[in-house]
Amino acid sequence: PRVELAWAMRAHQHAQVYFNLISSVDPKFLNLTKVDDRIYEEFRKTFRELRIDVLDPEELKSEPAK
Repeated sequence: PRVELAWAMRAHQHAQVYFNLISSVDPKFLNLTKVDDRIYEEFRKTFRELRIDVLDPEELKSEPAK
């Protein structure tokens, strides 16, 4: 139990550090992987009209969205 608790506490600390790092950078300048641009291009090919600035769950559940 103590090892698991120590691991969980350490994982939480790491998560906080990484969250603070990615939160401090403007998202348009943030690349998490080498293929981020390629992933976004493929996403846009499939979902050309999807507004990603504001996602409406009801709109995503609609028949045309499915």
